[in-house]
Amino acid sequence: MAARGHVQDPNDRRLRPIYDYLDNGNNKMAIQQAEKLLKKHKDLHCAKVLKAIGLQRTGKQEEAFVLAQEVAALEPTDDNSLQALTILYREMHRPELVTKLYEAAVKKVPNSEEYHSHLFMAYARVGEYKKMQQAGMALYKIVPKNPYYFWSVMSLIMQSISAHDETLSKTMFLPLAERMVEKMVKEDKIEAEAEVELYYMILERLGKHEAALEVVRGNLGEKLTSELQSRENKCMAMYKKLKKWPECNALSKKLLLRNSDDWQFYLSYFDSIFYLIEDGWTPPAEGQMSLEGDLDYSLEQAAQFVEAQIEAEMKSSRPLRGPHIAKLELIHRLRKKGCNEDFKLGEPEDLMFQYFIKFGDKPCCVTDLMPFACLLLPSQHTSFVNRLLGSLPLPNPEDGGLAFPEDTKALQRHMCVVQLSRMLGIYHKMDKVQKQEAVQEMTLRYRHGLTFGLSCMKTELQFSDNYCLLGAHMLLDLWLNGEDWAVWHCLTLLEEGLSTSQSNAQLKLLMVRIYSFLGAFEPAMDLFASLDAKHIQYDTIGFLLTRFAEPLGQFIGASQAYNAALRFFHSNQKDTSEYIIQAYKYGAFEKIPEFINFRNRLNNSLHFAQVRIERMLLDLLLEADISCSLEEIIKTMNLNPEEDDIPWKTLIDNRDLTAHYSWDPKDRDITAEHEQQSLEEEQIWLLIRSLTLRLVSALATLSHTPDSKNSEKGTENGVSSRIDVVRTLLSQFEEAVDSGKRFIERNYPFLGPLPSRLGAFLTSGSSVYQTGVFQLINDIYELDTNGIEDTSELQQKIGNRLKSCQEHLKGNHILNQCKGELIDNKGGHCKTFPQVLENTVFFVEAITIYHWVLSYFASVLRPLKSNLQKKKKKKKESCATPPVFTCYQECNTGIRLLVTNMIDHLKDLEVSLTALKLEDLSMDNVTFSVEEKTFTKVAIDKVQNSYLHSLQDIGDLLKKRLETMKKLKI
Repeated sequence: MAARGHVQDPNDRRLRPIYDYLDNGNNKMAIQQAEKLLKKHKDLHCAKVLKAIGLQRTGKQEEAFVLAQEVAALEPTDDNSLQALTILYREMHRPELVTKLYEAAVKKVPNSEEYHSHLFMAYARVGEYKKMQQAGMALYKIVPKNPYYFWSVMSLIMQSISAHDETLSKTMFLPLAERMVEKMVKEDKIEAEAEVELYYMILERLGKHEAALEVVRGNLGEKLTSELQSRENKCMAMYKKLKKWPECNALSKKLLLRNSDDWQFYLSYFDSIFYLIEDGWTPPAEGQMSLEGDLDYSLEQAAQFVEAQIEAEMKSSRPLRGPHIAKLELIHRLRKKGCNEDFKLGEPEDLMFQYFIKFGDKPCCVTDLMPFACLLLPSQHTSFVNRLLGSLPLPNPEDGGLAFPEDTKALQRHMCVVQLSRMLGIYHKMDKVQKQEAVQEMTLRYRHGLTFGLSCMKTELQFSDNYCLLGAHMLLDLWLNGEDWAVWHCLTLLEEGLSTSQSNAQLKLLMVRIYSFLGAFEPAMDLFASLDAKHIQYDTIGFLLTRFAEPLGQFIGASQAYNAALRFFHSNQKDTSEYIIQAYKYGAFEKIPEFINFRNRLNNSLHFAQVRIERMLLDLLLEADISCSLEEIIKTMNLNPEEDDIPWKTLIDNRDLTAHYSWDPKDRDITAEHEQQSLEEEQIWLLIRSLTLRLVSALATLSHTPDSKNSEKGTENGVSSRIDVVRTLLSQFEEAVDSGKRFIERNYPFLGPLPSRLGAFLTSGSSVYQTGVFQLINDIYELDTNGIEDTSELQQKIGNRLKSCQEHLKGNHILNQCKGELIDNKGGHCKTFPQVLENTVFFVEAITIYHWVLSYFASVLRPLKSNLQKKKKKKKESCATPPVFTCYQECNTGIRLLVTNMIDHLKDLEVSLTALKLEDLSMDNVTFSVEEKTFTKVAIDKVQNSYLHSLQDIGDLLKKRLETMKKLKI
């Protein structure tokens, strides 16, 4: 709460109990204590604000806001009231009110350094960069301290970054910032490293790379000391932008001679030397070769330099990986350039073997060698692996079985060979029997490796976990090739691995993916929760869960998954503002644009947009016309069908598609093409879902006018414009569906991007059905506008469309896709059909949209029927009932029957699923021990129970929907 410091003021002593109650979360007592204090001291404004904080935290936002505004209107200047109001406005997510608070305080106390700095930070929270600049200069005039001056300079830079006009940025904001800093330089007032960093940032953004280089290399550059090699790194960046390859090469060489294990400078060294060769650079006849000293400008010199680095490494007390990888990197680049002569650098196979001998007992060995696997010819793969195996320090088993390592280093070496073997594609060439034998070997080696980790804590990983993962990957290969039993064997192995290595994220991630593909959302959600994902991980790996949340029928779990992700995204704005303020306080100016970019990246996240849309659609599915009307819930969501708030042009794909360990060869791994295709597919699906949401919200806004034939009145009431919105959205929806058809035949690696729901939406017939239902809205509106008389053709059109939609539901389309068992264990091989669940959820969505349209239809027909009855009474004669009423009744009855049949079908599925006995699952000649069978049962039970809960959730929702349909009468 507010800083209380020394309790000198009696008011501080009186307020202390309220602070304590609020700090301890006892908000009701804080309110009571504040009320008591206010009875005695009516003018104690802080007590009123603290009461407002208590009310805010107990959910009484409106009362809290009224109290806060009462105090704010008095324009308080006491520190306690100001800080308490600041806290309250932050909790209300109204940071703009804090600026008004301190603007008033500054006017009353114009020479207060504290209030001026608070005002600056308040502007920083809401991104008022122009006002920040003014506040910074006003503060500097009161208290001439460098940090305040440079706050103003940084605010100019932020104005340039946020300016939409780049010309304005480079001709006004940045030059002004540059002049302000130059003034301080000339007056020799630069004191801190942050100020030099800011000067460098301005020059870099202005494209004055020469000037920036001079700053870094000059006296000011001596202040750049907080980061290791900060000065050198900035010089290197400028050399590259200026294409000063001689200096770039000389500096890289100089730094590598200091530390031959710094990989980034090897890359700079090689890049620059190839540029020098392309440019035909030759050294000058006299003087230094470059500003940074001597350099290398030929491939012979590069080869000699790398060899010299390796020789130096041999003599060092600590083994260094950099020089050895650099040699392989140079060979790789030479071959790319078509150089047949490798300048006597050696054979890649020999070099990789030597590297393995030196570093094979380190987990990094595999990832170090992986980029250079392409240097080996396919004919060398097997011989290379055999050569590695031959070097392993494994004892000869007496019984002729497997040779197990005697320590963790030997284990790591063998595991490295296995990983490299898979990476080279050796395991992919095996037949079914060979793969099964390889899986058995991985299992035995995994269990043997557990003996080295008996003393490990629960939070530590086991040394042999990667054997378990490798075995699982081989079983996934078999499963994807049509061996249904293999996925259960895979889950058995992974469940066993997780029981001994409970913190292994890779095991959990793989299981999340497998359970999700099997249609079991419940275990996937539990596993994801156990990962304890934090902050940005909700964006980078959250898609693994949210993709399957709603489609698998577990709506409560889906709500929880969406809420967890949205909490992170919604807190991003507030949290990032605090980071920016801290950066200003501590002079970390170069971090401020990074924080802004981070915030923008999250605000424009594809995953954020997807989760937000899916969350609203789920709420509509679960609540609209069940717990409250569609109109009410649309109003609560503040949805406007005319507004598309998704930043389509700036959407960013933040998914981490390499989160899983993968040792697949390049031809089986994720490619840039897969990533691009997946992004396009996800965007199309997001567009379809967004348009669905907007069409539903547009439906809710269509209101029936008393005199519907009066088109002028209808336009006046805004009805015509609303139907135009529906028509526009429907046209866009049809276009999006058509453009999505190219993604029906898509194929991603199993560990690559997840396929979206788009394919199932198109193949299940849901797309055609949904288009037809939305077209009904326009037809019903026309009937509402034109009335019953002289609209026989329109009535027939509506009747035909209603029957068509219903036939589409119950015919060989959507309903048919929901038929069939979820698990088939014929022949002892257990095969799952998760698409049944996904298609059933599409059926539920289809029924729900149909229900909303019928509700709108009923609201149109009721007054028409009433008017018809009045006319009959006046004429005192019987008139034929218009066919549209009969058609409506038939469709309403038919749809209820359809829902009833689906509920019965779900009950049958539950009964058959409960009756299934899967203990004796056939594993294709694999004999499991009693312990292994336990893990198999755990996996099967998880899937079976998840299916049951999905069926129950879907069934319960359909029952609620059926009840509301029964009430739908005209």
